[in-house]
Amino acid sequence: MKYFEQAKEIWTKHVPENGQSDIVEGELIRAIEKLRWEAQSNGNGNWDEGFEMLASYILEILNDNEVFKPDALLEIKSDINTLLTSEYEPYLEDDLYDRLADCVIEWHLAKNGPIKRAINPNLYR
Repeated sequence: MKYFEQAKEIWTKHVPENGQSDIVEGELIRAIEKLRWEAQSNGNGNWDEGFEMLASYILEILNDNEVFKPDALLEIKSDINTLLTSEYEPYLEDDLYDRLADCVIEWHLAKNGPIKRAINPNLYR
């Protein structure tokens, strides 16, 4: 992971102990780590619409052609597709999650964040 310290700082400053972050970058890091934990620690045993919402949110934000070049966008989309299709065979390696977290930091730097967001009342994960 290229930006471990920056991701750790966002986690510390913007991810609450419970619930969603009111900062886009915090919510992205929170989503990645929830997906990683569910796969690696629980074998996606609790996989449901909430986890699909987290993965879709990551794609919604990072699918940004003002920040990422076409090849990076394809990799982001491929990584999210891997997560969305891994309900029964969870993706256990750190590389995908770390790569997405690095993209969050690159997005954050390009957007001069942190950026405020509204809490999604339909997201319970």
